[in-house]
Amino acid sequence: MSDQLRPRASLRTAVVWEVLKDALDRQVKAAGRDALDVLDTGGGTGNFAVPAARLGHRVTVVDPSPNALFALERRAAEAGVADRVRGVQGDILGLFDVVERGGFDAVLCHGVLEYVDEPAEGVRNAVAALRPSGALSLLAAGLGGAVLARALAGHFTEARHALTDPAGRWGEGDPVPRRFTAEQLSELVSGAGLEVGAVHGVRIFADLVPGVLVDTEPGAVDALLKLEAAVAELPAFHSVATQLHVLGEKRP
Repeated sequence: MSDQLRPRASLRTAVVWEVLKDALDRQVKAAGRDALDVLDTGGGTGNFAVPAARLGHRVTVVDPSPNALFALERRAAEAGVADRVRGVQGDILGLFDVVERGGFDAVLCHGVLEYVDEPAEGVRNAVAALRPSGALSLLAAGLGGAVLARALAGHFTEARHALTDPAGRWGEGDPVPRRFTAEQLSELVSGAGLEVGAVHGVRIFADLVPGVLVDTEPGAVDALLKLEAAVAELPAFHSVATQLHVLGEKRP
């Protein structure tokens, strides 16, 4: 797995990266080009941008944080892909102030919709940035995972509050402004004109397993990675995932 610095990091990104890599491979075949133009909205320090650049793709990262973009530049240089990674300050609601419409083969929108005032507009902008046969990788916080986590921590009132709150928040101290169900994310993608190619649950077990077990038990990380991959596409587990990943495809 590319760009795995720590076992915990790999558990958080493995499923999404495998789905994304397969999608990029399909886009390469469809476009007839080895190098794609990839847009990573909210891409921060390059958790996905740098591995994508390592595959030979040109990646533009749009992020509102100057500090994150500085870290991205340094990370890309250390990985030897500085010539294929470009950082631009901006956000998804003002996307076309900094990038062109219809200029990308793939758009990543990871950890963005939770924090924007208009998620549907954000998805529409992401789709508008795609070329006629492009793909959208959408990753957002899952409602069910938060409910389960609060309940397992003994915060039953907060768990029930998250379940009934329109934004999926468990209380005023909740650091996440908004959470989604798999159905809500799929509707946002299809409503923006894309076909929903696949839905995956992410971090279904990883956030519930004691860290000491993962870090010290021989073979635990590999076994947990395989378990996460095995259940990621099963709809029964989407309702308890910490994050949800939807792949949308734009048909010409």
